Amino acid sequence: MASSHLAALQKSTIVRTFWVLERLVPGIGARWAEALWFSVPRSRVGHDEPTGPGRRFQLRVRGRTVVGEVWGDGPVVYLQHGWGGWRGQLGALVDPLVEAGHRVVAFDAPSHGDSDPGPAGPGRGTVLEFADALAAAVGTHGPAHAVVAHSLGCTATAIAMRDGLAATRLAFVAPLVEVVPYTHGFASRFGFGERVRTRMVRRFERRFGMPMSSFDLTATARQPTPPPLLVAHDRDDRETRWPDSRALSRAWPNARLLTTSGLGHRRILSEREVVAEVVRFVRGDGAEHLAS
Repeated sequence: MASSHLAALQKSTIVRTFWVLERLVPGIGARWAEALWFSVPRSRVGHDEPTGPGRRFQLRVRGRTVVGEVWGDGPVVYLQHGWGGWRGQLGALVDPLVEAGHRVVAFDAPSHGDSDPGPAGPGRGTVLEFADALAAAVGTHGPAHAVVAHSLGCTATAIAMRDGLAATRLAFVAPLVEVVPYTHGFASRFGFGERVRTRMVRRFERRFGMPMSSFDLTATARQPTPPPLLVAHDRDDRETRWPDSRALSRAWPNARLLTTSGLGHRRILSEREVVAEVVRFVRGDGAEHLAS
């Protein structure tokens, strides 16, 4: 109770401060908002690992150590967690994929789980660091038969593919399809307006050297031959938006949308029917079709 009261007081202070910055010095507000945006929530390591330990490995990615595990043998399936997550969150997929004849590789992105902090230091990270770690894992463990990604990990997968990573199949669970709309929700959450928000977005674009639209998953759909895609999303997800996944599945050639209800953003990862459908898709059982 005390900790929740303290958190409420801290948020109230942040909102009041942003109210002042919005009106007087929006540039400073944007700098602070950027720092908050790239702050990584604490991973719940060890609390959601529904499978046995694999063979542990380490990778060096831009001078930092990335920690992961590998299970089984066969065509490789990579599991990419989302923002504030860790490799165990997709653990419900490991045993079924191994039983289906696959080698499964999962890792913690920089500043997540057991991996080293990213270049910006402890508790800070970016989606590009996720993409770099995925590319390094593929470089070490072999070509990707499939990538199964969650939330922001889907964006990281799309970025890695834009930069040359190839995958035969993709499964996106609760993807963040477009980034810019979430900056509006972020502004509302912390109590700042358009003067700070637009400057914050410009800071993002200077940091990455590209427009924010470059991170939209629909851009990957427009590549010459995108791989077959399964999108799984819960209608009651409060973190990423199901209608965006419906739009993505319609824009992506050879895509299918699996919709659930009542699971939210994370429980969908361990739902038995979702896991079974992802495994069937990775195996290539059944013909893909455009989602309706």
